[in-house]
Amino acid sequence: MTEKLYYADPGRFSFDACVLECREGKGRWEIVLDRSAFFPEGGGQGGDAGTLGGVRVTDTHEREGTVVHWCDGPLSVGAVVEGCVDAALRFARMQVHSGEHIISGTAHREWGCENVGFHMTENGAVIDFDRELDEEQLERLEFLANEAVWRDLPIRTLFPSPEELSGLSFRQKKELSGEIRLVEIPGVDLCACCAPHVKSTGSVGQIRFTSAMRHRGGVRLTMTAGRAALSDARMLHANAEVVSRLFSAPREETAAAAERFAAQRNALEQRCAELEKKYTALRAASFPCGERDLLCFEDSAASSAALRDLAEALADKCSGIAGAFAGEGSRWRYVLASKTADLRAFGRDFNAALRGRGGGGPSMIQGSVNTSRKEIEDLVYGKEG
Repeated sequence: MTEKLYYADPGRFSFDACVLECREGKGRWEIVLDRSAFFPEGGGQGGDAGTLGGVRVTDTHEREGTVVHWCDGPLSVGAVVEGCVDAALRFARMQVHSGEHIISGTAHREWGCENVGFHMTENGAVIDFDRELDEEQLERLEFLANEAVWRDLPIRTLFPSPEELSGLSFRQKKELSGEIRLVEIPGVDLCACCAPHVKSTGSVGQIRFTSAMRHRGGVRLTMTAGRAALSDARMLHANAEVVSRLFSAPREETAAAAERFAAQRNALEQRCAELEKKYTALRAASFPCGERDLLCFEDSAASSAALRDLAEALADKCSGIAGAFAGEGSRWRYVLASKTADLRAFGRDFNAALRGRGGGGPSMIQGSVNTSRKEIEDLVYGKEG
């Protein structure tokens, strides 16, 4: 078994070790050391990356108590090498993971929530609780979690004996066997976990909830912490500055400005739809009645609703196929309608001949084609030629 240095000191990112095994795997070299500060994937936390003797470590896993380093090159068995863990990556993951413990422990204490699902990266975590939490409860949970950060509580690891373990009440996410490692945040959480954590809650920095939604009778909460929370805050700040400039409004008034803009846009869209209906009626009226087929070509701005209205109106004026097209050059959207013909077979031939796609029912089909206006006219007007 590998001596696991990350258990004794999760803040240790460099060490010396002896190479015990070096085997070539699928596109990688699997290297085993006598001791390692590289944390293998486990407890929801990803495996560490870094370097060993100048060779890049891309991932780390555990196999029957042995830490296996996945490397992009070989090392000599028996050699003593220097290991360097990617400290920024590990620390970001520890910040998020410790933040998750704070959140889950607090939700369990306050409302009896059980963590029934968990996925984590260095950028944040998704937590599934088995109980619903309303907006007020979520706000309180975020506040209490950050309050635990401000108190800078110690984060300790315990390896209780079976006798000691029987007298403890702790959270666990799956069935446990063998030696049990507990992570304790006094007054906040006691949870079985194999992963390294920051030394105190103050190192989590900040906890932010980025989304919450109902999920399988409970709540799915997305959170971020530490370095990732700072990046998220900077991104939101930059976006808020852009929105503030676009709306010519102070940042604290952008929500009201956005609501005004949305109302104005909706009114304009409704007015445009009304004007388009009037235009469509006038456009259809300009075509003669009694023709076998009628085709109408509009610019690319015409809406799908306008094309349907045009096709239906033209179908009332002809004995064959009416078509409304919007586009330019070699790309056209279309609606075909008919009061007398079943368009399904014609539509298949139409799309095949004009490199298009679409479908519909007997009296109307719609889609798009990649062809010229002349090819469309030749195909429709010449179908009975």
